[in-house]
Amino acid sequence: MDRGTREPANMIEEGESMLHPGLLEHAAIFEHAPMGIMFTQPGVVKRCNPRMAQMFGYAPEELVNTSGACLFASEEHYHDFLAEAAPALHDGRLFEKAEQRLRRRDGSTFWGRVRAKSVEPGRRAAGTVWMVEDVSAARAAEIEVRAIMNNAGIGILFTRDRRVVRYNRGFAQMFGFGTEQALGMPVRSLYGSDEHYHEIGDAAADLLARGESFQAEAWMVRADGSPMWVQLIGHPVRRDDPALGNIWIIEDRTRNKRAEETLRNALLENQAILDNAVLGIAVVERGRTLHCNAKMEELFGYPPGGINGIPVAELYPDSASWMAARRETARNFLAGRVHMAEHEVVRADGTRFWARLSGRLFDLAQRQGRSVWLVDDVTARREAAQAVARARDELELRVLERTAELAGANALLQAEIVERRQAEARVHHMAYHDSLTGLPNRSLLSDRLDRAMLSSQRNDRKLAVMFIDLDRFKTINDSLGHLAGDHLLKEVANRLCRAVRASDTVARLGGDEFVVLVPGIEGPRDCTQVAEKIIEVLSAPIPHEGRILHISPSIGICLYPDHGQDVATLMRNADAAMYHAKGAGRNTWQFFTERMNESAARHFELESSLRVALAANQFELFYQPVIEAGTRRVHALEALLRWRRPGLGLVGPDEFIPILEESGMIIAVGEWVLRSACEQAVAWQRQGLPAVPVAVNLSGRQFAQRGLAGTVRRIVEETGIDPALLELEITETTLMQSGGHTLEVLEQINAMGVRLSIDDFGTGYSSLAYLKRFPVHKIKVDRAFVRELEASAEDRAIVAAVMALANSLQLSVVAEGVETEAQLQLLREHGCELAQGFLFARPLEAHQVPELLR
Repeated sequence: MDRGTREPANMIEEGESMLHPGLLEHAAIFEHAPMGIMFTQPGVVKRCNPRMAQMFGYAPEELVNTSGACLFASEEHYHDFLAEAAPALHDGRLFEKAEQRLRRRDGSTFWGRVRAKSVEPGRRAAGTVWMVEDVSAARAAEIEVRAIMNNAGIGILFTRDRRVVRYNRGFAQMFGFGTEQALGMPVRSLYGSDEHYHEIGDAAADLLARGESFQAEAWMVRADGSPMWVQLIGHPVRRDDPALGNIWIIEDRTRNKRAEETLRNALLENQAILDNAVLGIAVVERGRTLHCNAKMEELFGYPPGGINGIPVAELYPDSASWMAARRETARNFLAGRVHMAEHEVVRADGTRFWARLSGRLFDLAQRQGRSVWLVDDVTARREAAQAVARARDELELRVLERTAELAGANALLQAEIVERRQAEARVHHMAYHDSLTGLPNRSLLSDRLDRAMLSSQRNDRKLAVMFIDLDRFKTINDSLGHLAGDHLLKEVANRLCRAVRASDTVARLGGDEFVVLVPGIEGPRDCTQVAEKIIEVLSAPIPHEGRILHISPSIGICLYPDHGQDVATLMRNADAAMYHAKGAGRNTWQFFTERMNESAARHFELESSLRVALAANQFELFYQPVIEAGTRRVHALEALLRWRRPGLGLVGPDEFIPILEESGMIIAVGEWVLRSACEQAVAWQRQGLPAVPVAVNLSGRQFAQRGLAGTVRRIVEETGIDPALLELEITETTLMQSGGHTLEVLEQINAMGVRLSIDDFGTGYSSLAYLKRFPVHKIKVDRAFVRELEASAEDRAIVAAVMALANSLQLSVVAEGVETEAQLQLLREHGCELAQGFLFARPLEAHQVPELLR
């Protein structure tokens, strides 16, 4: 072996020597960490550090080989916690729970923040590392902060988008407002002039947008118009998200203004000195500097990093000076005070200067622990003080001002702590509340429902669960956009909260689904009153960006304990009742019955079968002719979708088409219908049959698609059908609810040569404006007006009015549902030229159509 190659044993020794300090360092961290650290293998503590044992009142060895359940408030808490942590630990993610009630050895409990991570993801036997912090004091402090805000003598104001969203009692008293009088008020109202308002706003905007604080003095006006001089301090609610708004601390300084004027010149001079001063900062532990800032290195003449790790004694000219400073510091620290003193210190090159030292312990409970020091070169000031005795008063003023600065820095630190706690509270709120509406989410709803059931058992009263779904919300959301949908959901949430009692719970599960818990009722009659109230408050129109939105609810109701004994059963049964309310015509309510479960099972079975129906070629098209009323010749054919379910025969469209709509499958099926109808029409022409138009119905969800016009164009081109022989039927409700792109889509389709007609005319908006604006060629009178045509003078008047309107607009009219010769005769008398119904033919299969056309 040559000399350049080392022996393996030597390499191992070198590796161990390099590894040994790392192991010692990790062991030291484990033993002296300020938080509890524990290693467990399934259910059993295998190792813990002293802090963990101390936190729970044990010696470390007493916890080893004990069950983790002894550290929780109860066995139930323990198992709930493990169930909550298991998914994250199994996936190798860090699990964190901000607050968990834990139990000490003496039986007392405390709140802890728990973090955990598996040693080997997916293998529980490999063990888990846990870290625990005692946050009981933090929770108590949070409660104290709330009390401080409500009782603070200064004004505290929250603003968002330059409007007042919250304020405390001090602000209300300072400005002369009532408890909620100023909520929503523009911030401009607090200033005497636009010029002053914009001056302050412009100065603050840039700082707050960057997440920095803003401080200024300003003239503001009270509610009665009287002016006052205030001190303003502004902070963003969250530095990383300025859009959340700002918090302002306002102090009335009107009385102090006159006194401050006399000190202004001196204060300006001192402020200039303080603004340009840069202090040295160092962190010290056990007599050594751990790290420091660049100014500290500059003061002592060391290169970057040169001070790190050196003994503090080397910064003093001799050991006597160092020992005297150390004794003075120890006295103050042991008494729990901040240490402030001036000492002569020495630079790296041996030159001396006078430094002002300000030291504070990180943790007052650890008297020998880590401390932070502020260092300022005060040599020039001391020399000036010795040279000019009369400057002593000014020097004292500067000392007082510096003390005030430190107090201000401490206040800012406390404010940051408050802000952090508020952020934690917001995170907790977000975990249990819907982000859009602020209502309780599914998790909080489940908890409240559990509590409400226990209360119902105790007071022998019933509990109602009301499941609410907004009718046709998806149509509005798809056509007008998510902003309109979000606005609608927030308005519905507000109205629901106003419609129920303070003891009731309104929750949002997601989408357009809401749940209302109504505890303490006697029976169904109380529920119906609440349901009617909800229908009433939601029936009022909702304005949004120049539009008027309308929404209605379908409400399913079940009672505890009549309709279920647990959360899952009650929610499932209320959901089933809601679907029956939709089936009953919407905008109504239904109580749960056992038959609904059977219907829900039927609905699920149909939906599951429908998901494979298209791929399995189970859909068929039937065709019903549209007849010329005078000659009874075939004018057009309407394509009608049918589902031939294997082994069960034809399923009626009323039973399966709503399921296609709800599930979104109508998009793919609708495109299949359009393509199949076009292909069939071309095939008939190739057989030499007379060419007649084919009408295809478009659903609301199809029409809401942004690419509908492109789909129609592609199918027309690929099938080769003459566009003039294709007619698309759209209900007037779909036409009016499909948003701003309606006219653009209709014009694109019309430009292809495809004809458009309005189906079910008279059952929706019946707006005359859209008939003139949209490129429509035909309207179809709904069968509801034809059915009672012989007996109802009102229906005859409606049909006559529709005919007159269509003639004036040069539109064709088709009467649907014609079943008798008398109906046909009345329609002809009113000028109806086209009709459709069982009088002429029922829907025909494709192979039956050629005979009809011949």
